[in-house]
Amino acid sequence: MKRNFKNRISLIEINEIIEGGENQHTEFKRKFTEPEKIAKEMIAFANTHGGRILFGIDDDKTVVGVESEKGEIEYIDLAAKFFCDPPLEYTADIIHIFRKDVILVNIPESLQKPHRLIENGKSDDDETKVYIRVKDRSVQASKETIKVLKKLRQDAPAQIINLGDKEKVLIDYLGKNEKITLKEFREMLNLSNRRASRILVNLVRADLIRLHNHEKEDFYTLN
Repeated sequence: MKRNFKNRISLIEINEIIEGGENQHTEFKRKFTEPEKIAKEMIAFANTHGGRILFGIDDDKTVVGVESEKGEIEYIDLAAKFFCDPPLEYTADIIHIFRKDVILVNIPESLQKPHRLIENGKSDDDETKVYIRVKDRSVQASKETIKVLKKLRQDAPAQIINLGDKEKVLIDYLGKNEKITLKEFREMLNLSNRRASRILVNLVRADLIRLHNHEKEDFYTLN
């Protein structure tokens, strides 16, 4: 699941990453905590557009270093293999900076979305333990986001969509308004939550509208 190299990144690059702070693609960890928490961050990056976790860096960008590079990487490997379903691919770099060692873990965007968090040895397919990255946080994905992740997999069947009256009303609405939420769309056409969700997911899959993940509530815009 991992490849471990030393010095594959320059000190200039690592300093730029640290100075950039936590964001959509970067997470700082002072040290390894519970494997579930690390797996959650790794899953969020894999389910979104990829990212990196820097171990040995505090939230305020202070370089504190790690006590044992080998021990930390073993724990990271444990999180990726046994707390992520399916297991995650990643690479790890050990960087010596300011007389301290930090570990840079890169998680590429996955082709096997959605990845789920395994808790108590189980990964229930109840769509409640899937995480994505939104700005500088890893948040639980909505049911619609999980459906979109499934449909955007490379092995997903091709999407053929017929634009019916409801789809046309939605596209016309988005042509005149900035965005719409699932709740707004459902109420606008008096649809069940399931029907409204299916229409939105299919239109995202057809690349006609775009899903925007938000901490409070997801919304949709024209693509």
